[in-house]
Amino acid sequence: MHYVSSGTGPAVVLIHGLFGNLDNLKNLANALEANHQVIRVDLPNHGLSEHWQYLDYPLLAEACVELLNSLNLTEAHFVGHSMGGKVAMALALLHPEKVTSLVVADIAPVAYEPRHQTVFAGLTSLTLEQSTNRKSALEHLISADIDLGTAQFLLKNLQRTDNGFEWKMNLDGLIENYPQIIAWDITDKQYDKACFFIRGGDSQYVLAEHTNAIMTQFPRVSAKTINGTGHWLHAQKPEIFNRLVAEFIDSNSQ
Repeated sequence: MHYVSSGTGPAVVLIHGLFGNLDNLKNLANALEANHQVIRVDLPNHGLSEHWQYLDYPLLAEACVELLNSLNLTEAHFVGHSMGGKVAMALALLHPEKVTSLVVADIAPVAYEPRHQTVFAGLTSLTLEQSTNRKSALEHLISADIDLGTAQFLLKNLQRTDNGFEWKMNLDGLIENYPQIIAWDITDKQYDKACFFIRGGDSQYVLAEHTNAIMTQFPRVSAKTINGTGHWLHAQKPEIFNRLVAEFIDSNSQ
């Protein structure tokens, strides 16, 4: 996986969500790197990482193990948002010796109903050609019923080429693997080290009905709700989010 490393100290790996890249949690990295080695990754099919024809959470967890090995790290704290949170949870459950502590931002260890059909339809119907520009692309996504903030976030994946624009992300691969992305099949494992779940107060991703699933697999969990935030809580209230994460990691660093 493509990654960027900064800072020195106990290692912390930051993992973005669906359609994201390693810049999504850069603000958190800036807050941590004075006391930690912070590794921000591009998940496969995202950013500058390789394109995979097939992916699921066990395979993504193995990719995290390989990353640690390549960096000569025996373990690290892991922070994951959304899909990245599922990757971090999978790693903690399947390879607990690699995870010093775990922070999961606005996602639960459960299967979700499909909720990105509008986004996929808007992205696939956008024609990328010489005449395409960011303004017309933004107008197209908004006309496809994608809200402005989400549309601007998605367009961070556009990169200019000699023939116009292309997607950095493997859009076809994400569509093909979407059933595995929203699934959760690792239900027979438990992670018994410290973990911290942070949810957005206005988000629909972590609900009261998910409490049992979380506590069953992560019995040493602590939790916090950031009021006035949705799914992108780290971007909406970064100072609070960064402080909560830093305090948790510092309290669980050896």
